Amino acid sequence: MTGYGKSVLQLPTKKITIELKSLNSKNLDLNARMPSIYREKELAIRKILADKLERGKVDFSIYVEATAEDTSTQINTPVVKQYIAQLKNVVDGDDIDFLKMAVRFPDALNTVREEIDEDEWKTIEGEINTAINDLINHRLDEGKVLEQDFNNRVVSIENILEQVVAMDPERVEGVRERLLKGVQELREKYDENRFEQELVYYIEKFDITEEKVRLKNHLNYFIESINSKDSNGKKLGFISQEMGREINTIGSKSNYAPMQQLVVQMKDELEKIKEQLLNVL
Repeated sequence: MTGYGKSVLQLPTKKITIELKSLNSKNLDLNARMPSIYREKELAIRKILADKLERGKVDFSIYVEATAEDTSTQINTPVVKQYIAQLKNVVDGDDIDFLKMAVRFPDALNTVREEIDEDEWKTIEGEINTAINDLINHRLDEGKVLEQDFNNRVVSIENILEQVVAMDPERVEGVRERLLKGVQELREKYDENRFEQELVYYIEKFDITEEKVRLKNHLNYFIESINSKDSNGKKLGFISQEMGREINTIGSKSNYAPMQQLVVQMKDELEKIKEQLLNVL
């Protein structure tokens, strides 16, 4: 969700610069800065940004730079003339000196409130959309890099899972041998049939077949969701949580050091996926 967009508009008397910055956020957190003349358009601007950007911590700014003589302050001529006339009644003096004094008196200057020119605003609104599209393009470029990274890490987890599957018979045999050795060290007679029944129960309790199948399905679903055209950051987050549950269960059931090492590798890849998912819309 990180990105940057900018657009510059040159008008006859001023230059307007529009900037957009976006960082990661679960929701849309919008901060807008603009001159007071455009404040009445803030709600409309927020709606445009919300419709197009959806999520992210977004900073929106409009900067105005005057490029020609353009002032909203005017001399209140009747008031100034009245002040000069009153000054002449008080004391003799030069008109220039009276004028210098008069313009310092209250109400000698009027500040006219600027009104938005609607045609000008339509042009500015178009530049706002240009800046938004620029930011979206930055997001898309970052998304392509993330997509490749996700694909690589999912493939890595799949390869490690295949190693887990290949190791499973060895693990089961190892469990069988440890249990048999433990019973034999007791130097007590035991019912071999009952032992086999208990062994089967024990091994079934630590069977990871279902977890392997579900994890494989989650990995496939993750890739399928990446290729979807819809905004799917939250969905990918949910899928990654399910992947984590299956990996953790495999680790807790494995009871076999070499397999647990593979589980740690899968966890490491998944954590890197989760970190990058914060950047996905």
